[in-house]
Amino acid sequence: MPAESVFPQLEALLPHVQKPIQYVGGELNSTVKPWDSCDVRWALMYPDAYEVGLPNQGVMILYEVLNEREGVLAERTYSVWPDLEALMREHQVPQFTVDSHRPVGEFDVFGLSFSTELGYTNMLTALDLAGIPLESKDRSIDDPIVLAGGHAAFNPEPIAQFIDCVVIGDGEQAVLDMTAIIREWKAEGRPGGREEVLFRLARTGSVYVPAFYDVEYLPDGRIGRVVPNKSGVPWRVSKHTVMDLDEWPYPKQPLVPLAETVHERMSVEIFRGCTRGCRFCQAGMITRPVRERSITGIGDMVDRGLKATGFEEVGLLSLSSADHTEIADVAKGLADRYEEDKIGLSLPSTRVDAFNIDLANELTRNGRRSGLTFAPEGGSERMRKVINKMVSEEDLIRTVATAYGNGWRQVKLYFMLGLPTETDEDVLQIADMAANVIAKGREVAGNDIRCTVSIGGFVPKPHTPFQWAPQLSSEETDARLAKLRDKIRGDKKYGRSIGFRYHDGKPGIVEGLLSRGDRRIGAVIRAVYEDGGRFDGWREYFSYERWMRCAEKTLPEVGVDVDWYTTRERTYEEVLPWDHLDSGLDKDWLWDDWQDSLDETEVEDCRWTPCFDCGVCPQMQTEIQIGPTGKKLLPLTVVK
Repeated sequence: MPAESVFPQLEALLPHVQKPIQYVGGELNSTVKPWDSCDVRWALMYPDAYEVGLPNQGVMILYEVLNEREGVLAERTYSVWPDLEALMREHQVPQFTVDSHRPVGEFDVFGLSFSTELGYTNMLTALDLAGIPLESKDRSIDDPIVLAGGHAAFNPEPIAQFIDCVVIGDGEQAVLDMTAIIREWKAEGRPGGREEVLFRLARTGSVYVPAFYDVEYLPDGRIGRVVPNKSGVPWRVSKHTVMDLDEWPYPKQPLVPLAETVHERMSVEIFRGCTRGCRFCQAGMITRPVRERSITGIGDMVDRGLKATGFEEVGLLSLSSADHTEIADVAKGLADRYEEDKIGLSLPSTRVDAFNIDLANELTRNGRRSGLTFAPEGGSERMRKVINKMVSEEDLIRTVATAYGNGWRQVKLYFMLGLPTETDEDVLQIADMAANVIAKGREVAGNDIRCTVSIGGFVPKPHTPFQWAPQLSSEETDARLAKLRDKIRGDKKYGRSIGFRYHDGKPGIVEGLLSRGDRRIGAVIRAVYEDGGRFDGWREYFSYERWMRCAEKTLPEVGVDVDWYTTRERTYEEVLPWDHLDSGLDKDWLWDDWQDSLDETEVEDCRWTPCFDCGVCPQMQTEIQIGPTGKKLLPLTVVK
């Protein structure tokens, strides 16, 4: 029987909620396939509001990869705002997809992509609204397989009781492999029930099923070991790595939103992975090795995507886009090609040592000249050595002066606060750097310039050299922020030209609790959800007091507390909750890099130097893939 649309019931509720357009579907390039023509059906979710979730590249790529396959359908769902959630509960309308408004509980797989741990409570909301039991042990053969992916899934232990399985790493090939296994199991009549299909997925060695592993704890609260409880299940589960990005030119038909979203542009991932070696950066560590898309591959994707969408801006995405070996030719070639159409180009924040004015001019040639963003991360030279961010203040001043001298008026500098070994003096040097930037800018471009200092709190992440590091308490974070704010505002000469943006220390503590937590944190997450926790990544909904209250209620029963997970330093011998999940990084290499950071020793980028034996390439049977290709992005021939 086909799953029936719930839109007739939903439509009556939409006049009573904010932004009803986000729930109606029908976006340009969306896909609706006949239910009965498909035998494996996926519901894909980015667990946040539509305006954040729709532009997410990961979900958009998997949506298209799956829908291209015959006999497979994929539809999207997003978190509903609390106003609609209340009405859905009152009128018994289940969590639905925006493509055809089918109930999420009717699909074979419910896949969630987590880029941040703060989406966990939204997952529980969606599960409950869908009528899917919150805990995997309570689900029947007719409930969807609940799958987690995304960067936050590299430590899925805090949500282990709520999910059925996890894919770590790249998802393109992984979802197709999973689809084949589920299809075969269904064709055989679903033998062995839910446990059998999960076992077939687990024994591949690349899908993690938490229920097939037991965690043993030591008397002091640390993990003793994580062991399989089922024969045929691997001791360690490996990440997926897609090689040759030109073979995966997705999305080919990017979605065009009906409602306003956080990114109003067409985006192309120009390379994946980063080996700069910033010690705080989980994304850079877990996505190794570097794999560049060719210049011609980029050009083809941009051309096809613009024709399919009508967007007027192209985002060239990666962790460090200016590091692409042919970025100058890419930028010039695209600017030349689309000069008459006034198609703008944009990069994410630019590394100081990768910036040059020619590149910047090409990026802004056809679009508006907005502010430039640089991320020194550490305020002092010493801190930048600790985190392996090899940028000197002289480099920064020279780069920013060049930007101001060439017509830019706004520069944003991003820093992290609470990094390992940091002192008040290191933090206050952020104010000195900003003042020096303004002083140099006025010298080359006059007084009509601004510099915004933006501060984010450091949170130690799994699979990084800082995974053992203590986190700064929220009180210490707030005290340092206050000292920095007072120094900037007290600068009579330059202070008025310096903007100051920051988050207090409280959200970082919750993120730290979730990012390095183990299975015992699941009780905290559920308690927060049941206490009304939703949209924890949004300032207006986040409640630190709720999280601490629920932690104090649940954690004493297992002999640990919030500080145990956040402000405590780990030792080499300690078994970390994610040690059985293989990102390819050798644990000894990570530990040695952690020790190097304490000695303020910098490490080069292995793209340009001999291998440092991080372990990824031999472990994952991969290799660095970079240019130059020697090809040029020639303007397309106009057919008349």
